[in-house]
Amino acid sequence: MNEARPPVKSADRTLELLEALAAGGPRGLVELARELDIPKSSLHGLLRTMTQRGWVETDATGTRFGLGIRALRVGAAYLDSDDTLGLVNATLDALADRFGETVHLGRLDGPNVVYIAKRESAHPLRLFSAIGRRLPAHATALGKALLAQRPDADVDRLLDWPLPSLTRHTLITPEALHADLARVRERGWAEDREENTEGIMCLAVAVPLRRPAVDAISVSVPLARLRDTTAADIVADLLRQATHLQAAARLLP
Repeated sequence: MNEARPPVKSADRTLELLEALAAGGPRGLVELARELDIPKSSLHGLLRTMTQRGWVETDATGTRFGLGIRALRVGAAYLDSDDTLGLVNATLDALADRFGETVHLGRLDGPNVVYIAKRESAHPLRLFSAIGRRLPAHATALGKALLAQRPDADVDRLLDWPLPSLTRHTLITPEALHADLARVRERGWAEDREENTEGIMCLAVAVPLRRPAVDAISVSVPLARLRDTTAADIVADLLRQATHLQAAARLLP
C-alpha cells in the first residue's frame, strides 16, 4: 500500500520560501517569518544558507531578501527543456507578426495559469505581463480555455472558492463561470473582456497537444484598438494555429 507521507520539514520550508519570494518579491526577515509562520531564528539560518548558495540575494543593508541568480538558472533550464515550447514558438511568432499585439503561451498550474512564453506588442499601449507570472485561471482567457477542457466537477475541485475578483467584470460565481465555460466548449475558444485587466480583451485557444490540454495560446488587445473584424480575425487565426499544432502532437515524446 502506498501511503501519503508528510513532507521533509526543512525541504518544505525551503520551497515555501522560494515560492514566497517568487510571488511577492524582496521582503524583510520579520515579514517573511510572519507570512510563512517560521520562527525567525530558523528562517534566518535558512536564508543564510540559501544566500551562500546563490538562491537568495540581499540588498546593501543585508535586511531584505529576494531571489538569487540560481533561481533564474533553474527557471531557464525548465524552459529550455520544454518540448511544447519548442513546437509552439513558431506559432507565437506568426500571431505576433500578423496582429502586432501581445501573445502568450500559458500553462495550467492548479487554480492558476502561468505565463510560459510571450511576444511583446508592437504598440506603446499594451498589456503588462512577465514570464512566470501567475494569474487565477477563471479570470483569464488562457485559463478558461484550459478549464473548459475539463468537466465542471473537475473545475470546481481545481479552483479555490470563493473565487477572487480581479476587476468588476471577473466571473466569480459557479453559475456564471460554468455558463461561460459551456460557451467555450461549444465554440472552441475563450475570451476575457476586462476580467483580468481593465481596458484589455484577450482571446485564447487550448493547445491540443495533450488530453486534457495543459497549455493555451492567447492574443491580448486594448479595447481602444479592438475592432469587430480584428477580434474575428484573431479567433480564426487562433483556431487555425490550434489545428496545425494538433497535427504536430505526434512529435512530442
